[in-house]
Amino acid sequence: MYLAQITALLPTVAGGFSGTRAKNPIGAIAAPTVAIDPTYNLYTAQLTVSYLPDIFGGTRRANEAAKAAEEAGRFQLEATYLTLSSNVAVTAIQEASLRGQIDATDRLLQLQRGEVVLDVACGTGVVAITAARRGAQVTGLDLTPELLEVAHENGRVAAVSIDWHEGDVEHLPFDALTFDTVVSQFGHMFAPRPDVATAEMLRVLKPGGTIAFATWPPELYTGRMFSITARYAPAPPPGVAPPPQWGDPHIVSERLGNAVKDIVFDRATLFAPALSPQHFRAMFERTAGPVIKMIESLASDPAKLAAFRTEMEALVSEYFRDNTVRQDYLLTRASKI
Repeated sequence: MYLAQITALLPTVAGGFSGTRAKNPIGAIAAPTVAIDPTYNLYTAQLTVSYLPDIFGGTRRANEAAKAAEEAGRFQLEATYLTLSSNVAVTAIQEASLRGQIDATDRLLQLQRGEVVLDVACGTGVVAITAARRGAQVTGLDLTPELLEVAHENGRVAAVSIDWHEGDVEHLPFDALTFDTVVSQFGHMFAPRPDVATAEMLRVLKPGGTIAFATWPPELYTGRMFSITARYAPAPPPGVAPPPQWGDPHIVSERLGNAVKDIVFDRATLFAPALSPQHFRAMFERTAGPVIKMIESLASDPAKLAAFRTEMEALVSEYFRDNTVRQDYLLTRASKI
């Protein structure tokens, strides 16, 4: 298109050449004094050069617009390709991450069909939906309405019936001795008062029922990540316990105390997919609620924000292998007396 438009600025050249053969009617006037061939040839050549001056620049602007349109079309095609490639990569990462969460759930749950289960801090419903698909009667509770909306939609797609509730683990809106199993996957550990959260989870659990949860040990990746974040975030209110303490078996045993028996600890690993340490850090900043607020608070201090990101990427790099980030966790399971 552009090449066709640009010719409007060039001169127009036209040429022609023609020949005719004629006979001179000499004999009709007088006899020739010498012998002359009355037939002759006449050749005519013509060359025309014309140029339309672009006085106001209209033709030139039209040419530039045509070139811009051509480039825009090419860029749009490249953008479409890149978007498609990105969507494929993101979908693969999300699928791998979800698979890791389901593997962790498989280790956490030991259910019998028909059991009444409470998933505390259920998030987007991974544990709750998995339990429901195995025949359990499931209630999911979370403090964040946005996560519950996603969980509700996930449950609808999975065609399972789950009773979703918005609520706080420190004030569970259920009667005592209601559930056969109370579980939490990386959720209840963020309650500011561990003693209150533990008491509430045990209150709604039937005698002989199972309490089970997955938590992050303080000495490994996620626990260390919390420590870094705590140094840059505003100080928590007095009395708030650090979440990674739930990853220490000694502290967990103290918190459960004499209310349980047959306590078992196990360790497992979740491999979170990531394109690079930088990608993983960026994803963490977009998805972790407390970190989102911390990043907002550091917007006015670029140097401090840059230091945080440098520390985070260095930490992720220690656990980054083959496009995955190794995240080890602690599994706790016990029976209520």
